[in-house]
Amino acid sequence: MSHETIAPFNFFKGHPTVSILPTKEIMEATIRIMKRFNKTMDTYDDFVNRHPLDYGTDPGNLEVRKLIAKWNDKNFNVVRPSNPDCINLTSGASAGLMNLLLQLTSPHHGLTRRAFFISPTYFLINSVFIDAGFGGKLSAVVEQEDGQVDVKKFGERLNYYDSLLPKPKASICKEDIPQIYDPSRPLKKIFRYVLYVVPSFSNPKGSSLTDETKLALIKLARKHDMLIACDDVYDLLDYREGENLKHSKRMVYLDRETLPEGEEYGNVISNATFSKLLGPGLRAGYQESSTPKLAYLLSQGGANKSGGTPSQLNTVIIGDLLKTGVVDKVIAGLNKVYSERAKVLKQSIKKYLPDGTKASAFEGGYFGWVELPERYDLKEIAAECLRRGVVLATGDNFEVTGDPKGWGKHCVRLSLSFLSPDKIKEGIKIWGDVCKNSVKDA
Repeated sequence: MSHETIAPFNFFKGHPTVSILPTKEIMEATIRIMKRFNKTMDTYDDFVNRHPLDYGTDPGNLEVRKLIAKWNDKNFNVVRPSNPDCINLTSGASAGLMNLLLQLTSPHHGLTRRAFFISPTYFLINSVFIDAGFGGKLSAVVEQEDGQVDVKKFGERLNYYDSLLPKPKASICKEDIPQIYDPSRPLKKIFRYVLYVVPSFSNPKGSSLTDETKLALIKLARKHDMLIACDDVYDLLDYREGENLKHSKRMVYLDRETLPEGEEYGNVISNATFSKLLGPGLRAGYQESSTPKLAYLLSQGGANKSGGTPSQLNTVIIGDLLKTGVVDKVIAGLNKVYSERAKVLKQSIKKYLPDGTKASAFEGGYFGWVELPERYDLKEIAAECLRRGVVLATGDNFEVTGDPKGWGKHCVRLSLSFLSPDKIKEGIKIWGDVCKNSVKDA
């Protein structure tokens, strides 16, 4: 059986439970926007805002982008208000990342030298980069016990890769990228390196970078002409308790607030999605940059120019949900459900798994990380659990292709998004029972 097999206790599946999806709210929003068009023909001017069923503008409807900018300003307490022209609408984080790599990197020409991933990493992300030409150019940056990275050591590695090739030109011209230069579109900005990161409640470990680490990485990115691609998908799913808690500020806002004088592009893209908040089937998200110029380049991909923004109808639906405040109510409901599951998961790990087991805090997002003591044979345990209907996402799934760190020996990623509290408890109990009979020989 594969991890996609139907099993009563699937801890691999990073999907929301179907019963908690906001079906009614999305249906009502869809009806509202269609009636709105029928009553006010001039609402969509065919220039910056187009009808939901028409081809969208390249970056997406301005009204929706304004609503997203205002919503983010409120959620993340930004110092500089978000500019809607810094936002490019997408069909979700995965497609957004693919477009980002096509528009802002060029590994085929050797201009973009390498891609880095905080490891362990999201298990399906390697293939997106390989499709974009990064095969053999992927490197792991190991996440430390505290959820941070050794920025100094990372900087030394960048210096090393810089030393392997001649110093790059300060800026590229069309002659440097003849195969991907299009005279009908603006000249691309090609970065020398890419760092992929999930800054808040990461997949797979559930960790969050501190502002200090984020700023240090941004400083490093400016020095080495590195693009930081942030999958900002979990940060509003926050289960911490306390009256004065604030969402961690996204890296793109820190980049904007510290942008050097005269900098045209910035070094951070917030690659966000509504998949974890309103339902993955909507296939709708957005990218936010520090400057309008970088967001504009993202909107000028060939597919966007041909078909317009890729999720025109669904982004307009989301705009209505933002305008009416329904999104905030839906997120509050999800946080209540997931918070309860997180509590049950932590209690079950403590009660049923072996002494010495280490587990992440499960403070937000979909996932957390569990490490069994060395005396247990995880490969044997996972296979027996699968026979009993418990699907475990062992750590070997979360390696960076070509740069493994041995995460499969003792580590497991657990998802809390899919199973009910009762299923979580029962599944962890089965896992614990299997562990009792699977201690490796001394």
